[in-house]
Amino acid sequence: MARVSVKNWLTEEGVTLLEGWARDGLTDEQIMHNIGCSSSTFYKWKKENSEISEALKRGKEVIDIQVENALLKSALGFQYSEEAITNIGEVVTVKRYSKPNTTAQIFWLKNRKSDTWRDKTEQEVEHKGEVSFYDDIE
Repeated sequence: MARVSVKNWLTEEGVTLLEGWARDGLTDEQIMHNIGCSSSTFYKWKKENSEISEALKRGKEVIDIQVENALLKSALGFQYSEEAITNIGEVVTVKRYSKPNTTAQIFWLKNRKSDTWRDKTEQEVEHKGEVSFYDDIE
């Protein structure tokens, strides 16, 4: 891999590009590929240069919030408008309703209220006394 200089990525343009890639949903591996650097170089840059780590963090926050909002909207159901063409060729705006998405609701509850909604529950059992095991049960 050719040697890439961190200086190119500490410019206003470079930081903006990194933030944009993170906002677009690229993983660190994909960003490394775009930069043309190894993972050790990339993580070293992030550790040593707050401009780079902050740009990536800012970009990821934006898209994470958008996805969270979309998941919540899907879980609750929502109204939207779309254009449709009538039988006589007229374009009209039609209001539609997207029903609440059960899968989104389950995902939300399992993650946000895991104590109540997780599939696996843990129970403590306390036993006082002896336990006997028999090998020859008739």
